[in-house]
Amino acid sequence: MTSTTAATTPARPVHPARRWSQLLVGLVLYGVAIGLMISANVGLDPWTVFAQGWSRTVGIPIGIMTVLIGIGVLLLWIPLKQRPGIGTVLNVIVIGPVIDLTLLVVDTPDALIARWVVFLGGLALLALATGLYIGAGFGPGPRDGLMTGAHARFGWPVWAVRTGVEVTVLATGWMLGGTVGLGTVAFALLIGPMVGVTLPRLRLPEAPRRQRGSVRSTDASHPVPGGTGGGA
Repeated sequence: MTSTTAATTPARPVHPARRWSQLLVGLVLYGVAIGLMISANVGLDPWTVFAQGWSRTVGIPIGIMTVLIGIGVLLLWIPLKQRPGIGTVLNVIVIGPVIDLTLLVVDTPDALIARWVVFLGGLALLALATGLYIGAGFGPGPRDGLMTGAHARFGWPVWAVRTGVEVTVLATGWMLGGTVGLGTVAFALLIGPMVGVTLPRLRLPEAPRRQRGSVRSTDASHPVPGGTGGGA
């Protein structure tokens, strides 16, 4: 009886300050993580390869390019009838400038092993940051919303949309001069399992909702739509 009662007790609501601080810390750390992986110069995730390729082609900082790409992706939400959350908008605004600030203070190490240490440190930080900002519950990143929006609008499998889009941006970024290497492969293989560890531990319970005079809480185990890659 006691265990059953405890299992059905609604989770206590989280103070808004905790939720907002987790979101902002997560976004800042995400930008730092991307900056570290760029500095490592051993390969990047598809969306950062895309941003780097365009950055080198157009001649503007990669952080600014990341913001511009995020805005462009967000505009694609309109025909998909997706509504961004405040976390989605802040994702576009915050991560890019943090990437550029990180690149100002972190140089590419000379030794290959040191570059891999920087890359893997950035990857671990990215997994933590993803758990923080998605776990705050303010909405998915613009790129993840694009995937889920296409699924909802057209019925296409999310994995097929994600694969198609990410292969396209990776190939385009590589042709424009973005860095593709073993780090790209490592990212593809490791980031999913790593976020699978951080997100459940950092996901905050949603506030209870009142319906027909009773209080109901959203199932905290239901996954928040999200993912990773170049500002998510």
